Amino acid sequence: MPKLVTMLRPEKIEEQARFYVRSYILMPAGVVGLVCMVGGVGSLGYQLLANHTYTWVTFLASSGLIVVGALCGWGQTRYHRYLLANFPEVYAARMRSAVTRHNKKAKLEPEVPTIAHAGRRFVPLMTLAGASLIFGAGAFAMMQGDLDPVPAVLMPWAGFYWAKLFGWRGIIG
Repeated sequence: MPKLVTMLRPEKIEEQARFYVRSYILMPAGVVGLVCMVGGVGSLGYQLLANHTYTWVTFLASSGLIVVGALCGWGQTRYHRYLLANFPEVYAARMRSAVTRHNKKAKLEPEVPTIAHAGRRFVPLMTLAGASLIFGAGAFAMMQGDLDPVPAVLMPWAGFYWAKLFGWRGIIG
């Protein structure tokens, strides 16, 4: 007996894409952002209370690192929102492939559609530039002596992940 082939309806694709964003972008961003923020602020508290090296420059440097990370996270979120709006089938296919990995009976991996837009070749360069900016800003603040190593590393990533989390507000319900 022949098997029925079902086509995915556009609303089903949209639903799967939104579920993917919630599960694989927002949930990790919230958890990692919280861990980085608590670790960064806790180490700034240690710098204030134990080392007595916390100054206004330390406050400005840590705030600047949060802003640098938030700008990079905002940029990545804008791109991911663009993909959700114009290529939801990519996120839906990623969600289906994540589900089939857990199902032992599934024999074929679903094919993930390609993303084809005008600036596609610049995406890896922009990602590399953002990561370099985050690491470079943290290293600069640490080498200047404004921050201890732990907050210099954690604060920009806290800003990055919180910007990713709050950048989806109102889009994913």
